[in-house]
Amino acid sequence: MSNTKINTADFIVEIGTEELPPTALRKLANAFSTGIQAGLKEAELSFGEVDVLASPRRLAVRIDALQLAQADKTVERKGPAKKAAFDADGNATKALQGFARGCGAEVADLSEIETPKGIWMVYYLAQKGQQTSELLEAIVSQSLAKLPIPKRMRWGNSSVEFVRPVHWVMMLLDTKIVPATILGQQAGNTSRGHRFHAPNDLVIQSSAGYVAQLETEGFVLVDMDKRKALIKQQVELVAKEAGGTAVIDADLLEEVSSLNEWPNAIVGDFDEDFLSVPPEALVSAMKGHQKYFHMVDADNKLMAKFITIANIASSCPASVKYGNERVIRPRLADAKFFWEQDLKQGLDSFLPRLGNVVFQQKLGTVLDKSKRLATLAVVIGEPLGASKADLERAAILSKCDLMSEMVGEFPNLQGLMGSYYAREQGETEAVACAINDQYLPRFAGDSLPDQPVSQSIAIADKLDTITGIFGVGQIPTGDKDPFALRRSALGLMRIIIEKKIDVDLKALIQTALALHESVETTDELVDSIFNFIMSRLKAYYAGQGMTPEQFEAVNACAPSQPLDFDKRIKAIQQFAQMPEAESLSAANKRISNILKKAKVTHFEGVNAALFDSEAETSLFTTVEALESKVSALTAARDYAGAMRLLATVKEPVDQFFADVMVMAEDEAVKQNRLALLNRIYQLFIQIADISRL
Repeated sequence: MSNTKINTADFIVEIGTEELPPTALRKLANAFSTGIQAGLKEAELSFGEVDVLASPRRLAVRIDALQLAQADKTVERKGPAKKAAFDADGNATKALQGFARGCGAEVADLSEIETPKGIWMVYYLAQKGQQTSELLEAIVSQSLAKLPIPKRMRWGNSSVEFVRPVHWVMMLLDTKIVPATILGQQAGNTSRGHRFHAPNDLVIQSSAGYVAQLETEGFVLVDMDKRKALIKQQVELVAKEAGGTAVIDADLLEEVSSLNEWPNAIVGDFDEDFLSVPPEALVSAMKGHQKYFHMVDADNKLMAKFITIANIASSCPASVKYGNERVIRPRLADAKFFWEQDLKQGLDSFLPRLGNVVFQQKLGTVLDKSKRLATLAVVIGEPLGASKADLERAAILSKCDLMSEMVGEFPNLQGLMGSYYAREQGETEAVACAINDQYLPRFAGDSLPDQPVSQSIAIADKLDTITGIFGVGQIPTGDKDPFALRRSALGLMRIIIEKKIDVDLKALIQTALALHESVETTDELVDSIFNFIMSRLKAYYAGQGMTPEQFEAVNACAPSQPLDFDKRIKAIQQFAQMPEAESLSAANKRISNILKKAKVTHFEGVNAALFDSEAETSLFTTVEALESKVSALTAARDYAGAMRLLATVKEPVDQFFADVMVMAEDEAVKQNRLALLNRIYQLFIQIADISRL
């Protein structure tokens, strides 16, 4: 074992740019680091801890203890076999001479190696490792070239392309500059600090001191996590001092931390008159336009205050506060104007305008969709006890707020504003809730509609979209899913299963398809849509600890009621934990294979008079005793209870296969035994195909 000490140095690379896109900053920084690490590993260079660093004007990676040179190594080049390398007189053949020349060596320098296929000629080349400083230019450049940048830009007269114009590159190994040209910039030892606090070039003394020097001399917090934590701490503190609580949205916090290098939280105020507007609209104006955090009081009500993050330690914070108050006032005034104008018109006035908005060219307008929803929602909702009048009214009004001024300005408020307008014009609470809840769940883990009218509208909306888009042939492929059908399908199934809505999915698909005038309903289309929706459940159940095999065991029986499917798979999950599960699964697979090979299309009743062993009698007696009980439990959807009963068949099945030859020479005996096995198989297949476990 070698005791050779490996020489190392700390490495830093910084790419200085114009302001980078804030929502992509962390993704770019992580990808830059990943690419560099991959390049170092490929070059067989060892390294220690890696720091991913970034601010609005830079991407940086700092690496501890980077190996300063590749290790020397011996490369083996294999030549011709020995029998082809020398002639009968022992002279080197042309093949061997050519191999030696190719290696830059003499025949005498070659060696022999013994392999299972004989003796071969080889040349061992001593290859000296390159200096790391010579490799870093290519490694960094390759990492930058692979960054996930949708559209690169050029600047000046250069042909260089990057996400934003590059103004400097700094690369050091400890204190030494790494000679390189990256993105058209020659690497040096200078960085740049904050635009206002430290606008001049900053000579970085060492890789190890980079982060601290940027903070103390450059007024830049280059550590993303530290900067983010500081902003959160500041926001919480100033909110408390102002008598409220800051509502810190995780995405907004990430974005704001990617917009600032030297953050300082400042509280601003706005007129309390604006609080007459729905708080969500004010919050959207503050978050979406200005990246402000909002505040709530002890009763969780919106306060007439906001928190902005200034990218400067101002000597006059009051001026910064005043400036931000001036900027937000017209935004909030717009929201108040939109609210008041929409209220004057009312939801019903927006309905005719939906006839001018195309939902999909072959599927008609959004008004056509609303009318389909009114029919479909009644089919779904009436069995749940929902009022027909509420269902039809909620469906007809469900898309009206898309034509409102408020949603036109803040699209993320669709549904929510509709529910506000519905309450203002005197609609029932069920209708108002349904208009908002139709879009639930909006994302993984989101809440689900609680009321029957809301649940019905949400299911109808998703099912109408899925069936219509499938009906016109725009089936999702790969990562292309412009109508978000996968998300809709999973949301649809979550509502049905988690809210325990007992519906037949295939029947609903057929009803929904029939409402699309331009779509021809076929069994093939119904099955295609049904299978697409069911396929979304595999990942859903995997998140609950079910295996793909358990899913396929139930899916093989194709139950068309999602709630029934849910009960089956939970029963199979419990069964899989039982000691009998493995043996019975194997037995069912064996039975399935035997029955397939026998190709019997019709089974007669089992004749006990043809039994010639105790194992047959015992198995038959067990099956006879179980059939009615299992059927009763299955009819009651007590699949867990049925599987517990079926577990008792393990011993007689094992004994049967140990003692009995199924494929007997006597045809009558063989058919009788196949019939017995089929009865066992049918007992299990009522619930799931456990042979797939």
